[in-house]
Amino acid sequence: MNTSRPRFPRIPTAAVATAAVLGLLTLSACSGSDSAGKSTDGKLNVIASFYPMEFLAKEIGGDHVSVTNLTKPGVEPHDLELTPKQTGSLSDAGAIVYLKGLQPAVDAAIKQSGNKHIADALSFTSTEEHGTEVDGHHHATGDNHSHSESEKGADPHVWLDPVKYAEVAKGVNKTLAEADPDHKADFQKNTDELVKKLGALDKKFTDGLKNRASDTFITTHAAFGYLAERYGLTEEAISGVDPESEPSAARMKDLHQLAKDHHVGTVFFETIANPATARTLAKDLGVTTDVLDPLEGITDKSRGGDYFGVMEANLAALQKALGTK
Repeated sequence: MNTSRPRFPRIPTAAVATAAVLGLLTLSACSGSDSAGKSTDGKLNVIASFYPMEFLAKEIGGDHVSVTNLTKPGVEPHDLELTPKQTGSLSDAGAIVYLKGLQPAVDAAIKQSGNKHIADALSFTSTEEHGTEVDGHHHATGDNHSHSESEKGADPHVWLDPVKYAEVAKGVNKTLAEADPDHKADFQKNTDELVKKLGALDKKFTDGLKNRASDTFITTHAAFGYLAERYGLTEEAISGVDPESEPSAARMKDLHQLAKDHHVGTVFFETIANPATARTLAKDLGVTTDVLDPLEGITDKSRGGDYFGVMEANLAALQKALGTK
């Protein structure tokens, strides 16, 4: 009876050493090394869901970040569908800056990404409902709010209020600092400068809309509720949060009456969404049309090259429509 132990093929010493080195390399790559989430030039790779988040990431991150926007210029953010490559990139990013509830496809992909450095804009500021529909009838939420026929739940358009946008900026700053602590001081400096500029923009709106003939303006979709509330205005939206939704005949009838009651002389449309409904309403009312940009993206048609340029153009459009002196 053979009691000797079974023989196994001998592994050369050099192969064992190579395997050990590879194992160490694998462990170091998975242990959250300094290069994780960074580009070859050492910049923090940040993924932003759409333009207002991209703008914050670039302004706060400065030279220390490389920012990728999931939503291409001219694409309606609400309708965004992600490619497999975009979905995969979320796991490897150094940080993600997004706004929960605006883009369902992005929300789902981020939830599955496992990324530890995620800045959700809505978590950094308070949100509100700006209008509801009960039994098919619109019920206003009070004066100086956004009134829309079909909007339900929290209004996500916080970036159109400079004060709320500044609060979001402070939250994004903390996330970037956690993802790249070596540049925390620079992120803080950039944030302080941005918050100061947003404060100046808020003052421009406050002063610029003081002496006005009307408080009411009509827009394509319910994007300007926070802005309206901040400056004591009333937004009447043709459709709800989704700019592609079609208004009912009852809503169009209501808008005709509202326009007459509040002496509305302008119907606003936007550059990304289809302006057909807004133009039809304006023609029926015998009033003019103009652009009020919800800043969901910057294109060649935008009245400004960045957030501040477009917001100042929006202020000028509101001043003209509301008859400011």
